[in-house]
Amino acid sequence: MRRILLVSAAALLVLAGCGDSDSGGGKASGDLDSISVNGAAKPKVSVGEGFSVAKTVSKVLKNGDGDKVVAGDAVKVNYVAVNGRTGKQFDSSFSTGTPFTVDLTEGSILPGFIKGLEGRTLGSRVLVAISPEDGFGQAQKQMDIKKDDTLVFMFDLVSKVPTEASGTAVPLPKDLPKITYDADGHPSGFKKTSTTKAKQTEPSAHVVVQGDGPAIAKGQSVRFEYVGQVYPAGTTFDESWSKTQPFVPPIGTGKLIPCWDQLIPGQKIGSRVVLVCPSKVAYGDEPNDPNRSPDIKAGDTLIFAIDLLDAS
Repeated sequence: MRRILLVSAAALLVLAGCGDSDSGGGKASGDLDSISVNGAAKPKVSVGEGFSVAKTVSKVLKNGDGDKVVAGDAVKVNYVAVNGRTGKQFDSSFSTGTPFTVDLTEGSILPGFIKGLEGRTLGSRVLVAISPEDGFGQAQKQMDIKKDDTLVFMFDLVSKVPTEASGTAVPLPKDLPKITYDADGHPSGFKKTSTTKAKQTEPSAHVVVQGDGPAIAKGQSVRFEYVGQVYPAGTTFDESWSKTQPFVPPIGTGKLIPCWDQLIPGQKIGSRVVLVCPSKVAYGDEPNDPNRSPDIKAGDTLIFAIDLLDAS
């Protein structure tokens, strides 16, 4: 089963696949000291044409006093991106005013991002020159990037994305099964109680932890942690907590089962939400649906506990 995501999508920056410089084990042919950064609201990064490095290098332009960034973190950053070959800017989050979330997990983002940002502290401004080996790995014609180009990024490290929901606890309706938790306190499934309703025929959403973040809008890519089970106390057919790769699909665009697309928009970031999804808004009644897990039968109602961690 393709989990809850029916069609995969990825941002281009995600994989196609203290004043001191850190070469990550190799000597660079480009000098980060030759690069200047000016401006605050919309910084300009000036890179001379023909700038290149053989190994990814980074330099802290301003030290922040926040938490250290470590492997596996999801970090919200603002950035400016410049092609070292041309000296031209090809991307910037400052133009939109919306930070970009970088997952410092191998296989989730450009390797150069991990090498350049791991070990830095929140609040820092970091300059990173990414070698071709640690960049896209292939040409990106729409941005005039060749496979051997060095990419120069200036990052402002804004904040970490939480790893679980936090906020005000809200009780589940008594006719729903009770959430169970693993040793780490993460939802692991559902347990039927004496008041659990045997069948649910309509989709419904129930907040069990009320977050205080912004409401999710259709079209946003949302970072989830979740567990899914056949209602009311059947097989747990999927979960994300044990996986290293983040699950960040677009919402409300037809890439997810209808239940998620319909009920998640409008929920607030930071919340934990229980979704009840009858088959008509899940995997349907057809016996041979290729998207359905072997643990899900035609006509099954599903129930999910979902942490809504980030949206962009």
